[in-house]
Amino acid sequence: MLDLPAAPTPPKAITVAGSDSGGGAGIQADLKTFAALGVYGTSALTAVTAQNTRGVFAVAEVPEEIIVAQIDLLMEDIGADAGKTGMLSSPLIIEVVADRLDAWGVSKLVVDPVMVAKSGDRLLQLNAEDALKQFLIPIAHVVTPNIPEAEVLTGRKITTEADARDAARVIAQMGCRYVIIKGGHREGDPVDLVYDGSNFVELPAERIHTQNTHGTGCTFSAAITAYLACGLDTLDAMMQAKTFITEALRRSYSVGSGHSPVNHFHMKTGALTSLPGKER
Repeated sequence: MLDLPAAPTPPKAITVAGSDSGGGAGIQADLKTFAALGVYGTSALTAVTAQNTRGVFAVAEVPEEIIVAQIDLLMEDIGADAGKTGMLSSPLIIEVVADRLDAWGVSKLVVDPVMVAKSGDRLLQLNAEDALKQFLIPIAHVVTPNIPEAEVLTGRKITTEADARDAARVIAQMGCRYVIIKGGHREGDPVDLVYDGSNFVELPAERIHTQNTHGTGCTFSAAITAYLACGLDTLDAMMQAKTFITEALRRSYSVGSGHSPVNHFHMKTGALTSLPGKER
């Protein structure tokens, strides 16, 4: 047998989030995105959900000691060039996740403050909002709220560009390095607003009209994480992630009767086109 040289080790990223049994959001969306962008992904599971494209029907939190063990074992053996968080449903889960990621020095940390699923089902307990602001956002490199999430974090209604800028300033004062307030919930084109503590940058994109939007936020934040793991600077990582999610929406397909997911592998050629004997 011919001995082939070992492949180079790819960049690595860790996601700490909940599982989506429908495969469109959460851990599944994160790992698909990492793989699509050439990043080796690891995962620490925080909750198991029973859901499909129509809604979330049951949630079971993973015990805190198991979450801690997952993070510690992954980081001591594999490590991570960047990381992200998604669904962290309780105050104690938020606290232990923040503690371990900070202890392991995950400096390129992207925090997606997941609060509500696309179906409208709540994924963050009401009493966990303060823990998010107290423990997790202060250690984040990037925080990626949509408009409703930014309103909860700041306690302010966001209807104008000025409102969004004020909200970004408030979130930045919680301790994170960058804030990107996503524009998908606003009228017109989905322009994201980036704030680095001093300056604002707008990231424009075409609005893609589709019902296949499940996992959009997870996928976008995972793409930022992947590009950071690959060594891009933060603004470039955001711009590349914006392009990635726009094309994932544009080239999506329906797999259920509700909100189907985006197409995480839109840059890849489908395996079914090359199966032996398949007619074309």
